[in-house]
Amino acid sequence: MKKTVAILCGGGPAPGINTVVSSVAKVFLKHNYRVIGLHYGYKTLFSNKPVFEEIDFAMADRIRNRGGSSLIMSRYKPKNEEFKTDFFLNNNVKLLVTVGGDDTASTANRISKYLHEHNVSIQNIHVPKTIDNDLPLPEEQPTFGYQSAKAEGVRIATTVYEDARTSGNWFVVSAMGREAGHLAFGIGAACHYPMIVVPEMFNKTPVSFKKIINLVISSMIKRRILGIEYGAAVISEGVFHFMTDAEIQSTGITFTYDDHGHPELGNVSKAHIFNLLLQRELKRIGLNIKSRPVELGYELRCVTPTAFDLMYCSLLGTGVKELFDKGLTGCMVCTNHEGDVKPLYLKDVEDENGKIKPRLLNVNSEKSDLVFKNNLHYISEEDYDLAKQYVKDPEEYDFLKILNW
Repeated sequence: MKKTVAILCGGGPAPGINTVVSSVAKVFLKHNYRVIGLHYGYKTLFSNKPVFEEIDFAMADRIRNRGGSSLIMSRYKPKNEEFKTDFFLNNNVKLLVTVGGDDTASTANRISKYLHEHNVSIQNIHVPKTIDNDLPLPEEQPTFGYQSAKAEGVRIATTVYEDARTSGNWFVVSAMGREAGHLAFGIGAACHYPMIVVPEMFNKTPVSFKKIINLVISSMIKRRILGIEYGAAVISEGVFHFMTDAEIQSTGITFTYDDHGHPELGNVSKAHIFNLLLQRELKRIGLNIKSRPVELGYELRCVTPTAFDLMYCSLLGTGVKELFDKGLTGCMVCTNHEGDVKPLYLKDVEDENGKIKPRLLNVNSEKSDLVFKNNLHYISEEDYDLAKQYVKDPEEYDFLKILNW
């Protein structure tokens, strides 16, 4: 039986997955390996009937530049007691390629240890993927999928901003991001949005809905002072990660709850929450400004990869073969800015609890500073007198004071 390479995709989709799968398949097929793709991630891997298909050159070539994932994905995390050697032995698997985020990588690491303990010789190489750009890759390399998702987000956000200008309204845009604000910041900065709110901005004060809403109102007032009646604000959904359940429930919005009693935020539009709270506050203070919610989330995950990610993912895919030939295992494949392939071991980016530390947006960088100082519109002390025609206490809407910067 031929030596086999198995490819598995976990978590949520990101532009470039098919490019990675295609590139891995092509380079191993060229060297006479059998390549199979697992469907449903880890969900069926240890079942009596794992769901997989053969990947030949025709399939690999066909999916290369498509968005989404031809291998059906799953967030399922198998328990240690579910592990079996059957699939790997029956298919003569010598390499398990996992494509996903930190959870997918950590699970692959557990499986590799189990197989080693049961005398099954197999390598595992992980390809890091997320549109959130929050994995700590060397030299600040982006995670694959981020640039493509950002480009689509910019396309939509630009149209939204044009609608704001055309209709004389405001839009509240929410962008994906678990803990980090890279996507919201990248989109907002590219579109010259007058307000960008990301969780990293609250590095000197606790995050709250009141502060977020006041930042948006600060921008609205400043624009009115400037004679501009329209605008848009982009807020990273990552701010929810730093809020308590009590803070979220205080909105009065009806949520469904998980088995642990936590609000299921995935069932609700974050933009809707922000916009509803904004409209409540605007009415309370007597400002007649219309605003509409726009969610940038699932719309971004399966777009066609841009030229950047097509090339980047091709390098990562073929880089898997290079690391495999060196006998490496339990590592992620990475590249530097020159395109050189490097391994990154999980142990080098884990914290004391074995969790991969997220790469947050550096709000103190020169790039961030330029955006905050020059692109955004917000109230500062010099605006207080003019702002009093709109609000009683302009200091409450002072950007720097809200953030304690």
